[in-house]
Parts: sequence; structure tokens; C-alpha cells
Amino acid sequence: VGHCHPDVVKAAHDQNQLLNTNSRYLHDNLVDYAERLSKTLPEKLCIFYFLNSGSEANDLALRLARQYTKHEDVIVLDHAYHGHLTSLIDISPYKFRNLEGQKEWVHVAPVPDTYRGLYREDHEDSVTAYAKEVKNIIEQAHKRGRKVAAFFAESLPSVGGQIIPPAGYFQKVAEHVRKAGGVFIADEIQVGFGRVGKHFWAFQLQGEDFIPDIVTMGKPIGNGHPLACVVTTKEIEAAFAATGVEYFNTFGGNPVSCATGLAVLDVIEKEHLQAHATEVGNFLIKLLKEQQLKHPIIGDVRYWCLVYTVDCFLFASV
Repeated sequence: VGHCHPDVVKAAHDQNQLLNTNSRYLHDNLVDYAERLSKTLPEKLCIFYFLNSGSEANDLALRLARQYTKHEDVIVLDHAYHGHLTSLIDISPYKFRNLEGQKEWVHVAPVPDTYRGLYREDHEDSVTAYAKEVKNIIEQAHKRGRKVAAFFAESLPSVGGQIIPPAGYFQKVAEHVRKAGGVFIADEIQVGFGRVGKHFWAFQLQGEDFIPDIVTMGKPIGNGHPLACVVTTKEIEAAFAATGVEYFNTFGGNPVSCATGLAVLDVIEKEHLQAHATEVGNFLIKLLKEQQLKHPIIGDVRYWCLVYTVDCFLFASV
């Protein structure tokens, strides 16, 4: 919503003057914020965990998946990046290939890139072909006595090259993964909150019939304020709670963070930013495609509204 948006700054300032506690203390902001977020999501996704960062969110999503499925292995897309915690470096080919390498419990599927990938636009059924690659990975894992806990993917792979998966790919992958006892985790940390324009969440580009089992959020959720969220189903939450070990996060979901998150949602709605992303995106795509016709060196045009307000600020500070 823009650097230091006055409405967001004011919301955090006003709440700071009243009360800020850890999340063991009940506060209306927490409930109000969860309720507002729930209105943007499918009804099935109704359990909210609040945290401080996208890395924390993805780490918790991994824990939820493993507790629910009682499995360990994770399938990720090639070139993926999911965070800087040790658990997430392990599922980020973008990082682990330059560090300790691929763990036994990690499986890498090809990015569903119809421009440069294994199966391209001229393939008779690239969706099924890419999904079958995931099915093959599952079958090979089973032969080695391993079981898949989750397919973990950004709804629009960003580090991998701003890839837009062909519609229907997630549905077919989810079918294979769930049949194997795993869950589908959609990482919306870089691509959520209306940035894709047409929908509020990038996974919705796949179609109304697709619902992930777990969704993670970060970056734009707090417009620079440390805030993140994991959303999941009642069934997964029940399995997690059954351990008797409660989930607690000292600062995640505190009143100031939730007031900030509410203000961000207010600004997105009030200033019609999702519609603006669609309008600007369509305009830019049109102009870029005109250039593509003029210049053969341009092979593909891809665009979605990703603004690194937080990252640029942090890098500038360093």
C-alpha cells in the first residue's frame, strides 16, 4: 500500500499508545483481524496462526503438515525459495544447492514453466505432464519407503522467474499428493493480498475449485511491519493441538500488529488497489507485448505486481 502509508502508520501509533501485549492476553484486534482475513479466503480455511515473518510462517506450515500426516518428506519446485530458517533452507533449491545440498527427505519437481520448462506451450497437455512429474516423485519415494507430508510451492514461483503455472496444475498435483496422504501448502508470502490483480490470492488463479490445505502469508500483510500468518483447516489444527504442546508466539498477533494488518486491509479496499494492480498490469502487459512483436529477442512477457517496499528499505538501511 506504499511506504509509510499514513493510515497504516496511524493505526500502529494509536494502538501503541493504548496497549501492546503478547498473544497470551486476549484482545479484540486479534479476533477482528482473523475475521477480516477470513472473508478473503475459502470457508474451509478458517484457522489462523499469527507470527512475525514469512520464514516463521513457512516453518510452522511445515510443522503442521508433518503433525497432521505423520509423514516427513516434502516436494518443492526447482529454484524455489521459502525462507532463511534452517528448515526452509532445506526445502529451498535456490539456497541448498550452494550450501549442504539436498536432504534425503526433500524432493524437487520441475517448475511448471511452459516457456522454458520441460513441457512448453506446444505440448498437447502440459498441465497433466507437469503434474505427472510430481506423481512420479511420489512413486519413487514410496519405493524407498518414504512418505510425503506436503507439496510446498509458491502460488506464483517468484525466485524461479515469475512463473505463472498453467491453470489446473495445482488441482492435479493436489490430487496426487492427497492420495499419498500429504497436504498442499500454498506460499503466498510474496504474491498475496491482491498483488496479482485479478484475485486477492494467487492460488485463486488456478480456479475456484482449488483450495490449498495450508496458506502462508507475509511481506505485504503488514506493509513493512513484522507480521505473518498461517491459515489452515480445522482438521489440521486439531491434529496439531492433539500433541498437547500449544503454539505460542510472543509478538505474533499482538494488538499493534493486528491493528496494522487491519489498516492494510482497509487501505487495499478503500483505495481499490487490487483493481489498480489489474489495470496497471494489463496496461503494462499490452505495451510489453507490442515491444515483443517488434523485437524477436523478447521471448516471453510476464508481469504481476510485486513491490519490495520492505526489502528495499532494509537494504537501504544496511
